[in-house]
Amino acid sequence: MQQAQAGVLHTLDKLDLVATSHGQAAWPWAYRLSGDILLIDRAQARLLATSLVIALVALGVGAAAAWLLWRRRFSAAFFFLATAVLALLAAPWPPAHIVWVQANPTSFHQSPTGFDADSIQRGRSLFAQHCIACHGARGLGDGPLADAQPVSPPNLAGPLLWRRADGDVFWRVLHGVQDRHGLPSMPGFRQVLSDTDAWAVIDFMKAQGAGENLRISGRWSNPVRLPNFVLRCGRQPEEQVSAWQHQRVRVVAVDGKEASHGGAGRLVQAPAALLEDPRLNTVWLMRDQDQTALPAGPGIPDCIARSTAAWDALATLSGVDADAFGGTQLLSDRDGWLRARGEPGKQGWSDADLLCRVDTGKPVGQATAGDGLGRLIASMDAEPIRFIKGGFVH
Repeated sequence: MQQAQAGVLHTLDKLDLVATSHGQAAWPWAYRLSGDILLIDRAQARLLATSLVIALVALGVGAAAAWLLWRRRFSAAFFFLATAVLALLAAPWPPAHIVWVQANPTSFHQSPTGFDADSIQRGRSLFAQHCIACHGARGLGDGPLADAQPVSPPNLAGPLLWRRADGDVFWRVLHGVQDRHGLPSMPGFRQVLSDTDAWAVIDFMKAQGAGENLRISGRWSNPVRLPNFVLRCGRQPEEQVSAWQHQRVRVVAVDGKEASHGGAGRLVQAPAALLEDPRLNTVWLMRDQDQTALPAGPGIPDCIARSTAAWDALATLSGVDADAFGGTQLLSDRDGWLRARGEPGKQGWSDADLLCRVDTGKPVGQATAGDGLGRLIASMDAEPIRFIKGGFVH
């Protein structure tokens, strides 16, 4: 449903029939079909699906009535036409406000940031400056000014950000939110935030929401992607981790201050668990200022990212403070979704490390006995993420 509407908007934009809003094609109507609300309320979605099937049948019956009229069989045509009308009236249509909802000009906008670590870091600073007083330091809606608001701020660790289209969240950040009586319940920040700033705040809220959800529930209940960041492999030019499309990625957070020993701060040897594995691409992540020299040699991963922004972003997604992130390992699947976390000091992998699960009922692939990482990879491959956000299949 959302894809069809986005396609209509794209066509209108190509024909130069719509205006732009915040640099992208603006949805030209005040209402849209609510794929996101139907995602939340599955009962209403089933009613709509049933009604659409009945409508298709009624359309066929109506076509038969038209054919009978053409053949001048008026009695039969009237019967078929009446049947079609009664079927449409008797169909269990959901309430109009469920299917047909108010839209914003940016409802179908897409974030240009690509969920980038630098954007998350920028959003962190802006969130602390403009949002923390109401939403709280952890985004739980418990800031010092929360009780003074006409409507309680939402818990950003819940499903809200995953159920709303990014374009609608973007509009609310810049233009504010009104309650059901039309009174402002959250101010807009378009006077102090640029479009880039607003997308950065959204990126940070997603990262923080995922991390808090993990901290509270012990899992990533809502899928979240591995943030994009810059890395270098050997003497090759710098590249983006997003360039590793359709490949599994393991990120190992290396804290040089704790891990280094021996002369000149060099790591003498890498633990066997951190050696290169042909089943995935491994990147060692360090902070900008950490210039610890890493070991080299057969089996040693040679892809390194020195980025405080990436370190802080992944620590946030892992639900831990940045200073406690060293030694953590994260796995993403072939589609870029974060799926598993290995905690510092833990030896090997187990099924409990798979924190983003999809119960497909399909058999899991074979793995060598005792190979915990192999079992995790088999589970990830057997249970791919098919995430729907705001009605969009990602």
